[in-house]
Amino acid sequence: MASGRKRIGSSSDNGGGVLARVTNTVSDSPIFQKGVQSASDVAGVTKKLLKSTGKAAWIVGTTFLVLALPLIIELERDGQLDAIELQQASLLGTPPPAAH
Repeated sequence: MASGRKRIGSSSDNGGGVLARVTNTVSDSPIFQKGVQSASDVAGVTKKLLKSTGKAAWIVGTTFLVLALPLIIELERDGQLDAIELQQASLLGTPPPAAH
């Protein structure tokens, strides 16, 4: 390397290298600071949204298990009993019972 030349990334001068100066300039700019603040705000809102969505999903799931699942099981059981009655009636030769 020639004695009069400096490397671009060297920080031998007081201001640091070109990359360090550009990084400092960009990170100190108000636009960059506003962008960082906005990203932080978006992250916070997203976290709250996901948390409340999880709570809503839990409520819907447990409500389904408590209210809808027993109803589905009972309807299935009733359908099976009707099928058994129809099968027995056809085996015995009697007319099928009237619909409920």
